[in-house]
Amino acid sequence: PRGSALGLGGHIATYASAAWLYETGFQHFFRGKDDAASGGSGDQLYLQGHASPGIYARAFLEGRLTEGQLDRFRQEAGGDGLPSYPHPRRLPWLWEFPTVSMGLGPLSAIYQARFNRYLEHRGIKDTSRSRVWAFLGDGEMDEPEATAALALAGREGLDNLTFVINCNLQRLDGPVRPNFKIVQELEAQFRAAGWNVVKSLWGAAWDDLFARDTDGALVRRLRETPDAQFQTYATRDAGYLRDHFFGADPALRAMAQQLTDAKLLELFQSSRAGHEPRKVYAAYRAAVEHKGAPTVILAQTIKGHTLGTGFESRNANHQMKKLTGEQFRDMRDLLGLPIPDSALADGPVPYAHPGENSPEMAYLRERRAALGGPSPARKVTAKPLPEPSAKPFEALQKGSGTQEIATTMAFVRLVKDLMREKETGRRWVPIVPDEARTFGMESLFPSAGLYSPKGQTYDPVDRDQLLYYKEAKDGQILNEGITEAGSLADFTAAATSYATHGEPMIPFYIFYSMFGWQRTADQFWALADQLGRGFVIGATAGRTTMTGEGLQHADGHSHLIASTNPAAISYDPAFAYEVSVIVREGLRRMYGPEAENVFYYLTVYNETKVQPAMPEGVEEGILKGLYRYQEAQGLPEGAPRLQLLASGTAIHWALDAQRLLAEDWGVAADVWSAPSWTELRREALDCEAAALRGEERVPYVTQALHGAPGPVVAVSDWMRAVPDQIAPWVEQDWTSIGTDGFGLSDTREAARRHFGV
Repeated sequence: PRGSALGLGGHIATYASAAWLYETGFQHFFRGKDDAASGGSGDQLYLQGHASPGIYARAFLEGRLTEGQLDRFRQEAGGDGLPSYPHPRRLPWLWEFPTVSMGLGPLSAIYQARFNRYLEHRGIKDTSRSRVWAFLGDGEMDEPEATAALALAGREGLDNLTFVINCNLQRLDGPVRPNFKIVQELEAQFRAAGWNVVKSLWGAAWDDLFARDTDGALVRRLRETPDAQFQTYATRDAGYLRDHFFGADPALRAMAQQLTDAKLLELFQSSRAGHEPRKVYAAYRAAVEHKGAPTVILAQTIKGHTLGTGFESRNANHQMKKLTGEQFRDMRDLLGLPIPDSALADGPVPYAHPGENSPEMAYLRERRAALGGPSPARKVTAKPLPEPSAKPFEALQKGSGTQEIATTMAFVRLVKDLMREKETGRRWVPIVPDEARTFGMESLFPSAGLYSPKGQTYDPVDRDQLLYYKEAKDGQILNEGITEAGSLADFTAAATSYATHGEPMIPFYIFYSMFGWQRTADQFWALADQLGRGFVIGATAGRTTMTGEGLQHADGHSHLIASTNPAAISYDPAFAYEVSVIVREGLRRMYGPEAENVFYYLTVYNETKVQPAMPEGVEEGILKGLYRYQEAQGLPEGAPRLQLLASGTAIHWALDAQRLLAEDWGVAADVWSAPSWTELRREALDCEAAALRGEERVPYVTQALHGAPGPVVAVSDWMRAVPDQIAPWVEQDWTSIGTDGFGLSDTREAARRHFGV
């Protein structure tokens, strides 16, 4: 309300409907990070983003936030304001999970619960006393991601997971199911997926009516009444209720005759189970005691509850950001808040606090102490991983001799060797959406095993082969089937385990590059917000490298999408030794003593080539994004010159061009490898920002190319906008060649002629 004067607003109605759903959990169920029984993991809370003001209010009562911080709700530019929603990157000591991109919360919660089991089954940490709670809206369940993994949770019996769906029957602009019943729909969905369903719908005022409903007339009437009509009932007078709801059946009319007008209004205006702590407690207790399946609690509430007739059950209440003075007084009276009229006359509404020594505060502190400290909370204890031995990296830096191997295989070989490391090998988490054999990862099957909570209950068809399909309860590989969204949710859980569980894990998620960023960029943004760390591998990269697959498989733009994510450190390595240097540096940056909250995106190719040995002194250029790989040779000093820049598989085209230019045209061309156009651009932008502060810094790309004779031509298997990122800081004449447009099916040679690369 204070921020509304600045146009900042703040959602009110969501938390008003869900207050008892949260408070009952905070007082009796949610374990904190100091809980010894859960090994310091506590419970993982996926809280509705629009309910954040209520969570902040509780943190204020607990002394975790000051009045000054509350005053700066949605005012973050100064560095000490409160983010509007659960953003771990903005408030990393409080929020653990970003949930406002609706639908991602439920998906992430399922895979978090699954990853907790993975850690336990692999013997890394006992997470058996840690529970995942996801608080969701009934309208949110329309997002496809919200229900995408329900079957996984049911299939694997994740009884460490509870969904609490706030069924206030309203979405942002109106009823969730105006002409239907959202509770019945959700119940059917969850039961079909193997979940335990607990319905907590009607408040205590209804109990006597249900006891008298001997022929089921009341239940039938409730079942046949569409949701939008209940919204109307919550705003109408007793006469309307008698006529419209009870008048349809003689048995109901007789029942209504025994009810006063006040009782009728109580039934429809306020008596919902989600607003009554005893009902909520009973539902939560049923959830935590149920074994063998996840539980969903369908709790019915009223959106805008206690905010007065101007707010409750109104279509527009999601957009209503402030109360009038009269509405504040009505709410104060209803809730019994100790605020005098004089405090509500003019100026900002005061913050109400019962006092540090009040019985309310004593109870609050007592309950949280019993449950293991404050919640929600995010806690990071520095636990750097030891640096791997140099041997796995040196193997790639020696080159492949006469053998042709793709950079995809080079990466897989490197990780396979790193997984053998005594100290850190078991912390690698390979994640793949059902294409492990495509990427040459089948060699990991027998040694690492594929994770399954049931182990392997069948005799695999390829058991007599060396690289057979081996599932195990302590398997290391997460082979998720055809789900990029699920695989990335897996990756997020593993990438943030260093904070959630105090156990740093090293996930690498490998996928067809076309189906990563384009399909799940929203999840990558949430990963960055959650401060995830790990390696993301876009395999079979490039627009012309995937022969025969055509338009939908030909990725020429994932680096452009990745460049929009500030936490993504993106590379397009040309050679196996570049992969080696980049991965080694990534491990240092993400898992060393000065661990950074970034993740790495590498694109690798399925085109086999002889991998050269690493030249001396190129490590800095690889990591910064540009170095001269091969100078022109054998031409007279006055020959025309130019500079060829290339990344990824395009380096081989540049080397061919270098030879043809020299042999056929007498032109000397220097070939440069550009492992990261994006990192070059970011460093240059940093230099420009420094210049505005009066610092003199020359961008690395400008320094590297300074004095290089002739024009610059950049080429890659990406659209031209990818290398064009660095054009403003190149002093020479600039030209880029790329693969703009849709991909197509043909041979590599024909596709490359088509695009002119």
